Amino acid sequence: MKKIALKIDVDTYRGTREGVPRLVETLQRHHAQASFFFSLGPDHTGRAIKRVFRPGFIGKVSRTSVLEHYGFKTLMYGTLLPGPDIGRNCADIMRSVRDAGFEVGIHCYDHIRWQDYVAKKGEGWTRREMQRAVDRFTEIFGVAPKAHAAAGWQTNRHGLRQTQHLDFDYSSDTRGTRPFIPTWDAEIIACPQLPTTLPTLDELIGRDGITTENVARHLLDITSKPSETGHVYTLHAELEGQKWMPIFEQLLQGWREQGYDLVSMRQYLQEFKLAELPRYAVKPGTVEGRSGMLAVQSPNS
Repeated sequence: MKKIALKIDVDTYRGTREGVPRLVETLQRHHAQASFFFSLGPDHTGRAIKRVFRPGFIGKVSRTSVLEHYGFKTLMYGTLLPGPDIGRNCADIMRSVRDAGFEVGIHCYDHIRWQDYVAKKGEGWTRREMQRAVDRFTEIFGVAPKAHAAAGWQTNRHGLRQTQHLDFDYSSDTRGTRPFIPTWDAEIIACPQLPTTLPTLDELIGRDGITTENVARHLLDITSKPSETGHVYTLHAELEGQKWMPIFEQLLQGWREQGYDLVSMRQYLQEFKLAELPRYAVKPGTVEGRSGMLAVQSPNS
């Protein structure tokens, strides 16, 4: 399948204000579609400092120059500075994305809170966090959300159950190889998963000789042979929407030259018959270049 779905995670206040408008303009100029998934509550990016004890985190930070991409002020939000409410302050920007013809969905309410805690939380905590995001999305857009993409590819059994309970058309909470119907300890969750299938820029740059100068070529080498089920590429408003915009434009041009249609997640989903999607378990796993455990698609159906 010659389609690449572009999934845009918007993690921060700065990313929403600065990165999102730039990405909209760039996508329009390249005649590409994409899906934007918004963080809708407070920006508490500074609280990520406690990840310093997570294996691989220091290496990732040193490779990707977090201060350069996020800015000093963002790295203080939630600690020395109060975290701005992204949904309250950036609602007009979010609506402008929808009005420009792009799909919008939920990333989370509080990015740091979800990413750092959901894996070990229970049903009540998980349900409340997701409902906060749903309520804020509905307040901003006037309609209920129909798509979800978990912050940091972190979720649990209850989070997957909520994607079904909240009647999402699909969710993209996992890393994997192809669309599937998720199971958790043999429990079937009736909400399709569209996993991220390609590595992200921050997972690649600084490893194995990959630099900002050659990372686009590396990704294009991966996509030079089409996958039977296409690809999902996750980018970030804080990275590709700002300092790494030139890399993203190289990718857009390269994928066009390779014959790919650049589509939204919803357009990508429409290529599949839901009744024929295989079932795969969702389990904790690792991804090269990213610290900690993520929700991953089991290799066996």
